[in-house]
Amino acid sequence: MSTAVPRHILPVIVLSQFAATSLWFAVNAVMPDLQHDWGLPASALGTLTSAVQLGFVAGTLAFALLMLADRFAPGRVFLACALLGALCNAGMLLADGRLGVLLALRFAIGFLLAGVYPVGMKIAASWYRERLGAVMGVLIGALVLGTALPHGLRALAGDDGGLAFTLGGLAPWQLVVIAVSVLAAAGGLATALLVPPHPQVLRAARITPRALGLIWSDRRVRASVFGYFGHMWELYSFIVLVPLILATRLAGRSVSAGAFWAIGAGFAGCVVGGLLVRRVGSARVAQLQLATSGACCLAAPVMLVAPLPLFLAWMLLWGATVSGDSPQFSTLTAQNAPPAVVGSVLTFTNCIGFAISVVSIELFVRAAQAWPLAVVLPALGIGPAVGLWMLSPLMRR
Repeated sequence: MSTAVPRHILPVIVLSQFAATSLWFAVNAVMPDLQHDWGLPASALGTLTSAVQLGFVAGTLAFALLMLADRFAPGRVFLACALLGALCNAGMLLADGRLGVLLALRFAIGFLLAGVYPVGMKIAASWYRERLGAVMGVLIGALVLGTALPHGLRALAGDDGGLAFTLGGLAPWQLVVIAVSVLAAAGGLATALLVPPHPQVLRAARITPRALGLIWSDRRVRASVFGYFGHMWELYSFIVLVPLILATRLAGRSVSAGAFWAIGAGFAGCVVGGLLVRRVGSARVAQLQLATSGACCLAAPVMLVAPLPLFLAWMLLWGATVSGDSPQFSTLTAQNAPPAVVGSVLTFTNCIGFAISVVSIELFVRAAQAWPLAVVLPALGIGPAVGLWMLSPLMRR
């Protein structure tokens, strides 16, 4: 028996996902301010980002093993994690430059995001089983836009303190932190209050370790999973390095505004990719976007010194394609894994992928401090190259 889906369900889930996932890179948007006001070292950018990624890995495993989204209403889990994440994010205002406190808060936010991003997907999947591919594109696009949001807020807050003066003497970066926390809390409340549980909720199967072996032994699963790993090598390092890349050509709030548009372009990549799936299939869409983002990596030495309009177009294309293949890798893995273990395969795949992103972030942030970006950025293309090679079996009929 099919259940009619109320029209407001998808917009609410999308907006809630957008608002709550703005927690993910909130600290990155204000990192120059923290380094100026608190004297944080340059390496703190990579360390604090890695803390969020590691927290997400730990949270994903904990939520999956304890089956929290099955034991409790998913909307309530989403609400609790969004509210706690908002509190942890606001706690940055009290850290007073103590790197250890910031690391603990960022790890906690990453852990709690495991109750936001995957749980939001679970809620959407329960309502949109027949159109899940297109819905996934919009939802992951909302995640990407949420990732970009703190940069947009930082650009709006300005550098002159005029807006801060009208709000109790708060510094612009403090306004950004507060705004992100308020948005995340609002996203949690919206999901809990406006998205009811589906009448026929599917319970997830228990996580089984044998799915780890399947990731390598099954040819088609291996193709999509290792394609995703190559994608993860590039994706989060790109997001972290975007302000550094833009700072070679822009200054002040223009860097924050440019970072918002470059990262936020991934929303268009996800949505357009989802629309193309019906014509060419998920594998082709993933291949095209991964190849394009890899080409953007290799083009860095030329584009860094190109005329400004061409430089900005390159950043937008890179941002659109580096994120746009994310929904397709999730879809491919879900399609190729045996139904009995698909949840386990997706859980382990996400955890390994985010662990790879930690290595990549640490490596490239440190490399960017030691060498010119024209030398560093092409190495991001290693991930897409390996991903395309591993993805090739899915291209053969």
